[in-house]
Amino acid sequence: MKLIEFVTANWMLILIALSSGGMLAWPLIRGSGGGTLTAQGAVQLINRERAVLVDVREPEEFATGHMIGAKNVPLNQLDEKLASTVKNKNVPLLLVCATGARAQRAVAMAKKLGYEQAQAVAGGLKAWKEANLPVEKA
Repeated sequence: MKLIEFVTANWMLILIALSSGGMLAWPLIRGSGGGTLTAQGAVQLINRERAVLVDVREPEEFATGHMIGAKNVPLNQLDEKLASTVKNKNVPLLLVCATGARAQRAVAMAKKLGYEQAQAVAGGLKAWKEANLPVEKA
């Protein structure tokens, strides 16, 4: 009985809490945040627009397995090495890490360096493997 009284007295606060919770959860439900790309979308960009893959994990991580054709530029060296690794700033640039967190930071850094078509692969290498896409070892 007290629950019903609470809900009727505070229905507006409950509605606000539910809607704000829904807005916070929406990017997780949708499967990606802003500036991210699914594994399948990445394959399409690679095949259609010759997108360049840059893996921002550490060399030890990269050696254990990476996307075929990916270039390794660790996140902490991105500012210094990206321009020499990917000379054409107009080509789509796909940034990847283990799960997508570092790649999101790398997108912001790449855009500051002039790579306007930089995108993170949502879910990183983990999502790539889950989609049964090819991986190679160094």
